[in-house]
Amino acid sequence: MGRRKHLARARTPTPAPAQEKKVGATITRQIKNTGYSTGAASYSKPGLAAWTPIRSSPQSDIDVNLNTLRARSADSVMNNPLASSAIGTSRTNVIGAGLRLSPKPKTGLVGMTAEQAKEWSRKVKTEFEIFASSKFCDITRKNNLYDLQDIAYQCYMIDGDSFATFQYRRPMPGMPYSLRLRVIEASRVCNPGVQSLAATLNPWMVTVHNPQNGNRIVNGVEIDDDGAVVAYWIASRYPYDPANTQEVPEWSRVEAFGVKTGAPNILQISHDTRPEQYRGVPELAPVLEVLKQIGRYTEAELTSAIIKSFFSVFIKEQMGASTNGGFPLPEAYGEDEKVSVDPNSFELGSGTLNVLPPGYDVTSMDASRTLSTYEPFTKQLIQQIGAALDIPAEVLTKSFNSSYSASRAALLQAWAAFKMRRTWFARDFCQPVYEAWLTEAVAIGRIDAPGFFTDPLIKAAWCSAEWYGPVMGVLDPVKEVQGSALRVQYGYSTREKETAELTGQDWDENVERSAQELSRMKQLGLPALTATVNKQEESQPEGGQPE
Repeated sequence: MGRRKHLARARTPTPAPAQEKKVGATITRQIKNTGYSTGAASYSKPGLAAWTPIRSSPQSDIDVNLNTLRARSADSVMNNPLASSAIGTSRTNVIGAGLRLSPKPKTGLVGMTAEQAKEWSRKVKTEFEIFASSKFCDITRKNNLYDLQDIAYQCYMIDGDSFATFQYRRPMPGMPYSLRLRVIEASRVCNPGVQSLAATLNPWMVTVHNPQNGNRIVNGVEIDDDGAVVAYWIASRYPYDPANTQEVPEWSRVEAFGVKTGAPNILQISHDTRPEQYRGVPELAPVLEVLKQIGRYTEAELTSAIIKSFFSVFIKEQMGASTNGGFPLPEAYGEDEKVSVDPNSFELGSGTLNVLPPGYDVTSMDASRTLSTYEPFTKQLIQQIGAALDIPAEVLTKSFNSSYSASRAALLQAWAAFKMRRTWFARDFCQPVYEAWLTEAVAIGRIDAPGFFTDPLIKAAWCSAEWYGPVMGVLDPVKEVQGSALRVQYGYSTREKETAELTGQDWDENVERSAQELSRMKQLGLPALTATVNKQEESQPEGGQPE
């Protein structure tokens, strides 16, 4: 025991003399490091010595670089298949053909029964469709509301944010409402006075002041002393537009909220990640460099494969030009297959023939390449891109080669992000548009909503709604339906919700249509197929599991 204690004391490290000082009876140690100073925050480690980033304000980190990020993001989506897939996959699953309204008034607050609320919701949905399905809801008369959703969402994903203004025009035949929408790309919301590309890249132009009230204007967003958004500055055209050099850009100041109503005059579709951030960041910003490198690598491999597929013949003449125009084998190639004897016209191609004049020779360079590493290398990079964008690689590349469980896990992971983005978009765009429309509908008497203009709580109760869109694809429909039925049976969900999420349809409409179909089948003497389903449900014991 004594020896063990002695060895334990011997193993106790003794501080070096340079690390401690004795002051009286107190020993003070010189601190060499704390926390991350020898880890991620170290400047002495070789791998970290050259890593010296600076964390600054959102304006310095984001706004100064926004024009470059937007340009590169848009270029990637237009010219890089993987980037186009990332945006298209998100758009298809979040918006699809458009998010559909499902009014959900709070029955207890508005003084209605459940049946009355259901009837009111049906009327509102039908009335809203008059506005939403018409191109007159668009100030440019080009798109209906569902198309505008698609445009606004894509602009938000590519540019970081997009905008929509509320404007009012006279009602028209077939359009009893005066509300109109104008979707605006992010580049047009900028500081007044920016008239060139060089000015948009100038960091000194990120923040300017409104000379009339002293407010700061941060990249087109005017804020007061509290940092609250009070207005947006919109240019009449793109600040840099070589196709439109005749029109001098002018800026309109649009107040963010109405003075009397407090309702929004303009919508900003974006998602902030930092406090005091006033402009959004393109979704592809974290992966732009990797996307570009994958594009270059793919292009190089494609070019190499094409060149190796060519079969070109070079014939070297030992004598002067032959009497048949320089081609010693006139019968071997047709006229359209022959290449000029001009040394500047030599070509590579499928089955081309080049004739070399005397004194010329062909020296080939070993351009052998192998695709053995292309697929696994790019696959790893695509997985990293998918992880950064919350889109698993299987969903991003539309390739499901794994097991059912792995493929379903990838779909579930992707849909967790899609549902989150749908909630964000509905909150920023769809719900404010619905509330502006419902306000006008109640004001002109087309919708009855007592107390709408007298109490903000009652108004919020009337405006309550849900938005449904595309549903998640299913790999095994039988299992999905069984799971949905069990959730309804145990009260974890409702038939209306499960119908909307499983098929994107309305449960009430399905039930009514089913009743009509059953009645028609009885008239024709056809067997009712639902009876079999009902018998199967009755045969199940308590607990929901079949016998």
